[in-house]
Amino acid sequence: VDPDILILKVRNFYKLYEKTHALKEAEKALTATVNELHSILEALPQIAFTANAKGDIEFVNQHWYEYSDAKEKFPQTHPDDEPLEQLWKAQLKKLEQIELEVCIKPVHGDSYPYHLLRATPIKVGGKLTKWVGSFTNINEQKLANELLEKKVAERTHDLRLANKELELSNNDLQQFASVASHDLKEPLRKIQFYANMIHDRAELTEPITTYLNKIIVSSERMSNLISDLLSFTRLSAANIFQLSDVNEIINEILSDLELIITEKRATIQVDTIPQLEVVPGLLRQLFFNLIGNALKFSKRDESPIINIYAELINEICINNETIKGNYCQIFVDDNGIGFDEKYTAKIFTLFQRLNTREQYDGTGIGLTIAKKIVDKHNGLITAKSTPNKGATFIITLPLTQPSSKNTAQTISTEVNTSLT
Repeated sequence: VDPDILILKVRNFYKLYEKTHALKEAEKALTATVNELHSILEALPQIAFTANAKGDIEFVNQHWYEYSDAKEKFPQTHPDDEPLEQLWKAQLKKLEQIELEVCIKPVHGDSYPYHLLRATPIKVGGKLTKWVGSFTNINEQKLANELLEKKVAERTHDLRLANKELELSNNDLQQFASVASHDLKEPLRKIQFYANMIHDRAELTEPITTYLNKIIVSSERMSNLISDLLSFTRLSAANIFQLSDVNEIINEILSDLELIITEKRATIQVDTIPQLEVVPGLLRQLFFNLIGNALKFSKRDESPIINIYAELINEICINNETIKGNYCQIFVDDNGIGFDEKYTAKIFTLFQRLNTREQYDGTGIGLTIAKKIVDKHNGLITAKSTPNKGATFIITLPLTQPSSKNTAQTISTEVNTSLT
């Protein structure tokens, strides 16, 4: 023999033996891995299966046979749905994770419970080699979701009807308030007119004059109350926000109050306030009430001094929670009789008063209207005060209003909230 050829052949056969041995060991490891995978799939409570790269079923666990009588046969879908084999073949072309909701029929049963089909592609070296899939019963969750969706749809429908009825009722209420106020004011005007005529022309004794004055004062109070209630009901109507000059609005109010300002010898200082996106008519009512209160609740032996000024802030603090945004804080400061701050929440409540009518006239609605106006502007209103040392009302308004009618997050208008 040729020694070189012999050695070469022996070396080649030895290498072939080593490769054959390694291949057998790899086959053993692969078989063990496959068996382990099959054991895992058998232990699952769901239907589980594996398929080759073409999608042909290779292995199924025992739960498969609850819905199919053969390994190669997919479970039967609902007659109105596409057969599962066609769905499976169509999804295979995507070569990515498969997730489908299907209705499949048990072998011994007539229903078609919902199942979630999930299949994951297994790739080796970038090449698809196998699919591992499962069917999970989601029938209870699906039925619960459908029931929930039905309930939500029913509730939404009911809310829409209720909202429509509420709008109609609100419109009727506003029309009623307008008509009622007119019908109530008309006899009041006559009462006031003839009472004043008797007071001025008739020569009455002292007790009769006192009684007549009480009639005149009470009728005036009732007229003011009707006007304030009408203003309060009108705040429910929709309004359009527009960029407005707040200083111009305040100047118009001061012009209207010129007579009482002169009588009280009041000093009113108004600093520059930035333009805001507001409803001008409502803002006019707001400052009319606040300035009017500052003049009304002034000290009897001291001329009123009212300062109105503003500052820009980029956050507010509500219940220890900081909210970012562009806001304007407007301060209405006076040197009047003030009040105890423990009554801050009370003064913004309808018909609530801290002073008797004999001391200071009023209906107890003005600050309630002010709060409701601020609420409509997605703002805050609060007050700080010390008895006999004046009061400061603080109005916080956004520079621009949210574009959506239904603001997703409207600021809570707790009147006793402390502002930053």
